[in-house]
Amino acid sequence: MTKRKTQQTQVRGRDVSLRAPRPSDAAEFFALTKSSTEFHKGLVNPPGDYEAFNNYVAKSRLESERCFLIIRNADERITGAINLSQIFYGGFKNAYLGYYLFEEFIRVGIMTEALDLVIRFAFLDLKLHRLEANIQPSNKASISLVKRCGFSKEGYSQKYLKLGGKWRDHERWAIIKENWDLRNKKR
Repeated sequence: MTKRKTQQTQVRGRDVSLRAPRPSDAAEFFALTKSSTEFHKGLVNPPGDYEAFNNYVAKSRLESERCFLIIRNADERITGAINLSQIFYGGFKNAYLGYYLFEEFIRVGIMTEALDLVIRFAFLDLKLHRLEANIQPSNKASISLVKRCGFSKEGYSQKYLKLGGKWRDHERWAIIKENWDLRNKKR
């Protein structure tokens, strides 16, 4: 695993910004994780202790990863996380996308803006060609989000990922640069 030699990236939007996690974020992050335990159950496993959070901070510095906290610009509060993982270059130019909000910040447009920002970053700054998100079929809010942001359903993967101690089916959604470009021309 190679560490990036560049400074940590920050992507600023109108209402939210994306920035790499810092060790000093741990206490706020844990409080939000604790308050969202039931909400996240079976969907995502955010870092829940200092060792896991420090591993997340270290992971954010790898060349193959871009880990961001979603920060509300108005008050600098952490609202969630969005990550690009297993970034491949060469003939593939792909990354896997993962994201979550803490419960108190849902349904106010934060994730739509954060996803738009990370897509723009992936295609324009990282020069990727494709992003893939794998979503449980029952997660209607997440499926609506990726549709709204221009993703297309590509397939279905049985028992794709183990979450909450159970293997869970996922739908595979993706967006490619050409479709993102077309979508932006129409706006």
